[in-house]
Amino acid sequence: MDAVDEVKNRLSIEDVIGEYVSLKRAGRNYKALSPFTNERTPSFIVSPEKQIWKDFSSGKGGSVFDFVMEVEGIDFKAALEMLANKAGVDLNQYRTTSKQTLNKDRLYEVLETSARFYQVQFSKNKQALDYVLTKRKFTKDTALNWQLGYSPNTGNALIQYLKKQGFSEKEQRLAGLITNAYRGGYQDMFRGRLMIPLQDSFGKVIGFTARLLTDQDNGPKYINTPSTLLYDKSRHVYGLHHAKEAIRKNNFTVLVEGNLDVIASHQAGVKTAVATAGTAITETQLKILGRLTNDVRLSFDSDRAGIAATERAIPLAYKAQVSLSIINIPSGKDPDEVIKKDPKLWLNAVSHNIYAVDWLIEHYTRFFNLTTGKGKKDFTDAVLPTIGRLNDPVEQSHYLSLVADLTRVDKPALEKKMKNKEPLDLNVPRKRIKIEPKNIIVDNETVKIQDKFLSLMLGRKTLREFLNRHITQTMLPTSNGQKLFTFLKEHPDYDYQLGRDLKNIEDYVKIEVLLYEELYQDLELNELHEEAERLEVDLVTKFVKIEKQKLTRQLNQSLSEAKLRLLQEQDKKLNTLLKQVKGVKHA
Repeated sequence: MDAVDEVKNRLSIEDVIGEYVSLKRAGRNYKALSPFTNERTPSFIVSPEKQIWKDFSSGKGGSVFDFVMEVEGIDFKAALEMLANKAGVDLNQYRTTSKQTLNKDRLYEVLETSARFYQVQFSKNKQALDYVLTKRKFTKDTALNWQLGYSPNTGNALIQYLKKQGFSEKEQRLAGLITNAYRGGYQDMFRGRLMIPLQDSFGKVIGFTARLLTDQDNGPKYINTPSTLLYDKSRHVYGLHHAKEAIRKNNFTVLVEGNLDVIASHQAGVKTAVATAGTAITETQLKILGRLTNDVRLSFDSDRAGIAATERAIPLAYKAQVSLSIINIPSGKDPDEVIKKDPKLWLNAVSHNIYAVDWLIEHYTRFFNLTTGKGKKDFTDAVLPTIGRLNDPVEQSHYLSLVADLTRVDKPALEKKMKNKEPLDLNVPRKRIKIEPKNIIVDNETVKIQDKFLSLMLGRKTLREFLNRHITQTMLPTSNGQKLFTFLKEHPDYDYQLGRDLKNIEDYVKIEVLLYEELYQDLELNELHEEAERLEVDLVTKFVKIEKQKLTRQLNQSLSEAKLRLLQEQDKKLNTLLKQVKGVKHA
């Protein structure tokens, strides 16, 4: 991973752009008025999932770097330095040497090797097998799919194995696999435990959670990999690699407390389940999930710590701009126990989630005595800040009326108290765009036509006949457009949802996908065909107009007879091309 990827990985594009533009959630994406034109209807789109933005008004779009370069009027180097500073990335590590990248590659290798070692040990250890297959009731396929393993209780089994594989003690230590021994030297970090690999969103192992095999054993029940170059527990979402496609498909995610709860949920059919490291949920983790879905359903344990964590998550969800709801466990104290009793109970609970505000009010209704003045004060202190953060005035009025009925307090009194404690508007931009719109707007109609045309070609295979009719590569005004055009001509069966062959223009392809999703994906094929024909005519017309202007300038010069005939022939070909494309359109 280079410096650019590291910065992108650490920053959320919606957070950066939100410092300049007031973003409003619109399904999976955010919308705003264009910061580059004086439009009245929002056409500026930010996609957290794709980590790109597109301004339909001006035709601009790209990554977080492209946005900062536009609004700050700076070059890429300055934008990288600015965003790296915001993300806490030390660019010196990338400028002076490639050692950092090499270190990361080696850490991935040592962790993958360790995961395989633990799996082999798991297959040989009866206690670990009994715990997973009998007590937890996981199938063999589940254990294999989640790469469950076992760490031998010998002190240095992993160290010795990894040394034979060519990994130094320093590499093992940097990966969080070994620790200082009591009398000097190193010993294995994990010993005599069930090993659960922690994977990033691409499936690469970045660390481990290690669980005792019996609750009577000495030591903490769970041990996690410490913070390393690869693993940051505040950013990691366990199970996301397995769950992300199901989350996209079902448009919700289930957030549970434990890794084994995630595995049990997936085995039971709840493929959207993910987990945090214990109850320490962070705004960053919610934003990561928010890139895939706005519907986050939380199910922490029903003990005091779980309830406290649920309360803490509600304001974080507002900051992350996701819709949080709560899953009440019908029996038992965690999803795994419910699943072992009857998987259908868990499936039913997931589909009967309670909106977080309703859950909060119900919880505090039981907690405070609403017949006393102090109880009413404490109750309203607890719930009004959350109600005050609601953006929809109808929703806010509904909950104020509900609280007024529960406390038998006049609604105007509640409104006054809430106003006095009204939270800051999270969507108010904090930075001004330094470049005036007039200085950066360019007449880019041809680029906008190109992008619309290519988004149709990318999104619908059945329209790719248009790539071989009248449009040529030279008619497209941008190099990225030309590259995508050529690629689709050479790969007519390419599926952007499956393939990853366009790495060199990855951001441009994401913009084209977003363009297709916003404008075209809900239209019928005949409507798309008509739109493709219209754009084809527009592109050819623009091209012919520009080429004729070039010819006119040359014809006004002193020319030889041969050169004059050549230019006249080119003009004739342009006229023929224009007639052909317009004839197809109106046939």
